[in-house]
Amino acid sequence: MSQTQAPFSSQADPPETGRFGGWRNLPRRSRGLSLRTLIILRWMAIAGQSATVVVATGWFHFDLPLWPCLAVIALSVVMNLNATARLKRSDGAVADGRTTALHLGFDILQLSMLLGLTGGLQNPFSLLLVAPVTVAAASLPGRQAVLMGLLVLAATVALFFMSMPLPWQAGTELELPPLYRFGTGLALVTGVVFTSAYAWRVAADAEKLELALATTQDVLQREQRLAALGGLAAAAAHELGTPLATIQVVAKELLRASIKDGPAAEDAALILQQAERCRDILKQLSQQPEEGDASFADVGLKALLEEVTEPHRGFDLAFEVSVRTASGEPDPRVRRLPEVIHGLSTLVENAADFAGSKVRVRALVDAGFIEIEVVDDGPGFPADILPRLGEPYVTSRPQGKARRALAAQIASSVAAATPGRKGRKARPVLTPEAIAPSQGGMGLGFFIARTLLERTGGKVAVGSGDGATDRSQPRGARVAVRWPRPALEVAAQESSVEDASA
Repeated sequence: MSQTQAPFSSQADPPETGRFGGWRNLPRRSRGLSLRTLIILRWMAIAGQSATVVVATGWFHFDLPLWPCLAVIALSVVMNLNATARLKRSDGAVADGRTTALHLGFDILQLSMLLGLTGGLQNPFSLLLVAPVTVAAASLPGRQAVLMGLLVLAATVALFFMSMPLPWQAGTELELPPLYRFGTGLALVTGVVFTSAYAWRVAADAEKLELALATTQDVLQREQRLAALGGLAAAAAHELGTPLATIQVVAKELLRASIKDGPAAEDAALILQQAERCRDILKQLSQQPEEGDASFADVGLKALLEEVTEPHRGFDLAFEVSVRTASGEPDPRVRRLPEVIHGLSTLVENAADFAGSKVRVRALVDAGFIEIEVVDDGPGFPADILPRLGEPYVTSRPQGKARRALAAQIASSVAAATPGRKGRKARPVLTPEAIAPSQGGMGLGFFIARTLLERTGGKVAVGSGDGATDRSQPRGARVAVRWPRPALEVAAQESSVEDASA
């Protein structure tokens, strides 16, 4: 049974081979920062750099190359003024990865020039080179983030060999040994790599969860639209009731005024009959879900299991559906919730895709809980993904829906082998490549199913099935969902009220 899949590269990028074939296939995630955000960040950097220069020269009386430092800071001011003018001419709220990379690259070069004038790696403010790379890792696509990291590494090497002496108090000079500068550079490189990788991973996980949440919301909205159709049908039935009653009255008058057994009488009787039929249909549509439409109200537990299993039945798989209750009591009636229907259907679909020959869907009803388990006789959960089941983008499905594609191939081959009528050409037999299974899923199926089921109060547990204990034989996979009985079962009082109203 599958759960989810690792992040995949965009199919729009052509595959590349060679030593650097994976360079263009790095994950494309964020679109960068808005121009307004970049301007605000640079104004903050300009204020900090200016304050540091003023304090170092005016308070500590360090012998700084004042005018070159102010000139480098002025470059940032000019860059920000130009960006502000551009912001007024365009919509700066839209994020742009290329613009973000250019601005962050400028900030790295500007800060490197300022550090080169003030001691290079001996300057404790060289730690600030970590900041642009961290922002790039959290907000830029892979290639551009890597370029920012390489730019900082190149700046670190340049500062090690080329920098002015560290400014110090007048009349004294502080010269640190090369080994210390080497250690500072190594620490800076380590910090860049670690913080950027950390920021990249956190941003990637956040985007995965955001996409999974959006997908879950789409599923719920689709179910809500289906439920809303019932209310729309009831409103239409109410509005059509009055003209339909008028048609019935006129038809009765025509029938009364017509010659018995004449053509007009037959037409009037037909109109009256069809109007009565329409009234019955509208009466059914106008009923509230809890008044008699079992597809929107409560349903027997076994009927619910049959409903989620039926779409996945095929001639190549055996499905076993059963309900076991304590003390032989009748099957309880449960609420037909869209979240439960979708979640259980996903679990059964996964089991059908990976089962060898049999899928068992069984419900266990006890005094305090209702548990539904889905067990297959397939290869089971791989040991490497079992601890991460339930997270988005974790899967072991190499070819999703493979069983359906195989069934279609067999059905087409059988149909092609059947002799046709005389003079008709036999249909060609489809090769295995003619109907290929879909590409592996995104790995959100189990995540969405688990989220929906847990929203209804259920607890999802995964493990091995009850297959062979020999390692060479498939053991199968088992997914169980347990609810407290009040969370899923329709109370006896509710059932009696519904029966009385019916």
